[in-house]
Amino acid sequence: MAELSGRTAIVTGSTHGIGFAIAERLVEAGVDVVVSARTEARVHAAAEGLARRGPGRALGIPCDVRDPEQCARLVQEAVDGFGRLDVLVNNAGVGHMRPVHEMSLEEWRDQIETNLGGVFYCSRAAVPDLRASGDGWIVNIGSLAGRNAFAGGAAYNASKFGLLGMSEAMMLDLRYEGIRVSIVMPGTVQTEFGGRSSSEKGWALQAEDVAHAVVHLIGFPDRALVSRVELRPTRPRR
Repeated sequence: MAELSGRTAIVTGSTHGIGFAIAERLVEAGVDVVVSARTEARVHAAAEGLARRGPGRALGIPCDVRDPEQCARLVQEAVDGFGRLDVLVNNAGVGHMRPVHEMSLEEWRDQIETNLGGVFYCSRAAVPDLRASGDGWIVNIGSLAGRNAFAGGAAYNASKFGLLGMSEAMMLDLRYEGIRVSIVMPGTVQTEFGGRSSSEKGWALQAEDVAHAVVHLIGFPDRALVSRVELRPTRPRR
């Protein structure tokens, strides 16, 4: 596994759940991590907690990934703070699970702009610095819902199907720019995402399982690219 210490990573949507678990594993591996989400107080609280876990450092920068200007500022402040950028983990995501005829325009736009637009805005802003790294990574956190539609998932499925296609095209665009692109697609993860309580999903994956996959990915030697990881619970409900 390649040495991760000394690298710098941005993890969007990282104040809780999968994003926080990824940031935590990276900091423990010696990576300097920028924690980001929409709510400033939660961002700074998460960064302060992670900084105590070391040896990597943590910096909190609020960002609404639906806003291209905020995404550009996130990347610039990350580089200003740590001097470089090696890894972008596009984790920020939302889910409003409703039948298509009951979904509001605001819920549709929120999911498409967060889950799909935010990945584009952050990735586009990060490419120059990831290229300068010489061994840059973009890891997009998708979902098995990017291959499997379900009732009530019209917008969520659309965003995750789109993310899979965008990730594969980005991989082809950037592989000769010194940037590897991968998508991690977990099944059901035991978090509060989508409004279901954690206690309902004791059989599910843990956020730490997804974090392990991400850290393992970016530790691959530079000759190897795992472009897609599908992650499932070992024994889901029948």
